[in-house]
Amino acid sequence: MFKTRFITSVISLVILGTVLFVLPAPVAKTFIAALILVGAWEWAGFLNLSASAARYVYVALIGALMAIVFFVIPELNERVLQISCIWWCVAFLWIFFFPTPIPIAIRWICGVLVLIPVFVALLELYSLSAEVLLLGLVIVWAADMGAYFFGKMFGRVKLAPSISPGKTWEGVFGGLLLVLLLTLAFAKYSGLDPAVLLPFCLAVAALSIVGDLTVSMFKRTAGVKDSGQLFPGHGGILDRIDSVSSAAPLFALGLSWLGLVG
Repeated sequence: MFKTRFITSVISLVILGTVLFVLPAPVAKTFIAALILVGAWEWAGFLNLSASAARYVYVALIGALMAIVFFVIPELNERVLQISCIWWCVAFLWIFFFPTPIPIAIRWICGVLVLIPVFVALLELYSLSAEVLLLGLVIVWAADMGAYFFGKMFGRVKLAPSISPGKTWEGVFGGLLLVLLLTLAFAKYSGLDPAVLLPFCLAVAALSIVGDLTVSMFKRTAGVKDSGQLFPGHGGILDRIDSVSSAAPLFALGLSWLGLVG
């Protein structure tokens, strides 16, 4: 399993690097939009939609909303990201009360709250630069990798057993430790103030865990282990961007709020 996950990760990184740093910007933005639409198809699997036509309706809804925020009201992108941060704070509290019934209507709405802001955030970050977007992703990946390996080696105390039994508090602290070390290294390299950068990056990493657990809540409610099978050993798009969906909006907002970008 580890070999499969490793090979998939390498191939995915090569594709991502090509998209971000080689292909023209319109192609890269289209690629990001396509990934979110695949995520919408997977989210529709949480809605008990038996007919494929109904799943296409949900994908069309998400696509229409993406088009609106991109073409019609781009000036409200910051407001979309702010709403997203509020949603993820609510999701954080929701985790403590799970398992709870999640009505179908709520699942429809939550899919919008997950998918539209991450689309906006990824495009905003890419518009700043491919390097900025990659930095945001690296923070999430570091938190995830640190949690995985520290959890494997030292994990004892369960983080949220009713949602994701494999996650532990030791893994959380390991992930945050790795983010801390990488942030200090980046601060030294970039010349940015670590007193500003460090708490910001740790907050982004911590919120990424909330995204992971929140999407897991919906998967568990729907009775599925993975959202899809697009990435062998990893699952679907939502399994890959669950942490990014919560971290990217905060990262995009925080960069401007803290004056970390011009």
